Amino acid sequence: MTHSSLAALRGEPSYVWRAGQERRLQMIAHWTALENARVLEAGGGVGMYAAQIYQRYSKQVECFDIELARVQEAREGTPRALVAAAEYLPYRSGYFDTILSSDVLEHVSDDRAAAREMVRALKPGGRLIVFVPNRWYPFETHGHYWRGQYHFGNTPLINYLPDGLRNRLAPHVRAYTRRGLLRLFDGCPVRIITHQRIFAAYDNIIARFGAAGRVLRGTLQAIEGTPLDVIGYSHLLVLEKTGEG
Repeated sequence: MTHSSLAALRGEPSYVWRAGQERRLQMIAHWTALENARVLEAGGGVGMYAAQIYQRYSKQVECFDIELARVQEAREGTPRALVAAAEYLPYRSGYFDTILSSDVLEHVSDDRAAAREMVRALKPGGRLIVFVPNRWYPFETHGHYWRGQYHFGNTPLINYLPDGLRNRLAPHVRAYTRRGLLRLFDGCPVRIITHQRIFAAYDNIIARFGAAGRVLRGTLQAIEGTPLDVIGYSHLLVLEKTGEG
């Protein structure tokens, strides 16, 4: 399998730790329990977040991914990493204090089953934090297909198209409205702690354009929490498990 086909199928995980990953980790630490907690990074790729949590907060960190090569790399920073599918988690019910899912649900075969599995594995009172792409962000960041060929990179306005056309151009990845994201958890024993739309850290743009990139990042992050964040890069959803269910 080539790099491009794997990117289309699974997305690209974080390979280096930069401002964007650090910002998300601070959000995770704000909204969930990490200190000496049982934490799962779901669909963790090479385990960048798991490794940072292992170093800073807790040795009871676990990670899984569906790709063996990525799991083998993740084990360098997180000993408890294994191969698993998000729809069939090999963990007992009510086990974790915190589960984090960063840009994973949009890639799995059955996002509703994956959502329910994470809730099942969470302790009552534990929290699940989810990041997924926002349907109304002006760019599809996972590339697109055209005439049977996959093209990696940012593509403008695909997610603004009607579902039928959008899904022909980007059948390999989902993007979520608020309603669509919350629908995944219908019937689950959870309550919403927070739902926000956030912008990225734009590390690549800053590396290329310097001060202009930093102005862009500051401007976009400043409108988080306002009506303008409807075009935010990502959803941030935090749920708390209310019972066994």
